[in-house]
Amino acid sequence: MDRAYPNYSSGPAASDRTLELINVFMRRVYNWMAGGLALSGIVAFWIMNSAAAISLFFTPEGPTMLFWGAIIGEFALVFALSAGITRFKVGTAATLFIAYSALNGVTIGLVLLAYTGASVVKTFLITAGTFGVVSIWASTTKKDLSGWGSFLFMGLIGIIIASVVNIFFGSPMIEWIISIVGIGIFVGLTAYDTQALRAMVLQAANEVTVSKMAIFGALKLYLDFINLFLLLLRLFGDRR
Repeated sequence: MDRAYPNYSSGPAASDRTLELINVFMRRVYNWMAGGLALSGIVAFWIMNSAAAISLFFTPEGPTMLFWGAIIGEFALVFALSAGITRFKVGTAATLFIAYSALNGVTIGLVLLAYTGASVVKTFLITAGTFGVVSIWASTTKKDLSGWGSFLFMGLIGIIIASVVNIFFGSPMIEWIISIVGIGIFVGLTAYDTQALRAMVLQAANEVTVSKMAIFGALKLYLDFINLFLLLLRLFGDRR
């Protein structure tokens, strides 16, 4: 039988129990996220150091069908996990998250081939530090960030459209502007998602729901981290 989550009453003791529940949940979210990032990193490292693997995705003529299949597969997995999280069993949600992390490691590895190892490490540390500071701030601030959601979503749609348009123009200035704006958006999304997840767990009815929420929350923060990393890499990365 699923363990029911208590309906806390008011008072100092209730506040302490609520905070403890939130902190336990967020540790699960961050553990899943860290595991996903570690898996992506391992796969990316393998791709970068395997000429045979690289040849599966790129040839002298350009990207292969397998490369485009990996890109489509990533979008499909994110959509499936986001849309079906309430219906999936915990094991199914976990499998989809692991599959996405591994597949994303493939595409990240191909992107990192264009940059020096030192600049990749430097950018990762900058990303980790920024993400950590923003998450801590969002977890401790008394400011309500719920109003940021629609603004950040519109900004995200805007940079996606601008990125697509710039494929045809190839303007370095537009790419620089997209990177700067995108960094601001994903810093904001990191804060917004962190605070939203802390509130979300209080609505859970049982352990199964909490487990699925933790995986879904890990996916959201994983995406924030990866996109922030790639945008910072555009600015600070040294190309080979």
